[in-house]
Amino acid sequence: MPGDPIYTCHLSSEAVSTVLSLTKRKQRKALDIADRIAESPFQISDYQITDSDGHIIENLLVDEFHFTFWIDHGSKEVRITEIVHV
Repeated sequence: MPGDPIYTCHLSSEAVSTVLSLTKRKQRKALDIADRIAESPFQISDYQITDSDGHIIENLLVDEFHFTFWIDHGSKEVRITEIVHV
């Protein structure tokens, strides 16, 4: 929607390692999903936990991937900390 903030997606080194271990087709799929998560940072995840730093950690299962991430609204970034191919 016009006027909505634009968020960018940032993957941790652990998430990058997971993506690199996948086939090219699954890499593209995982990265496309990561981009979709960043495009809709206010979507409801499957469940949330709070880490020791006070970040609300979102967990979302999409297709064959489980994404763990937190949203930094101040810098408009979605920080994907883990991707698991299930």
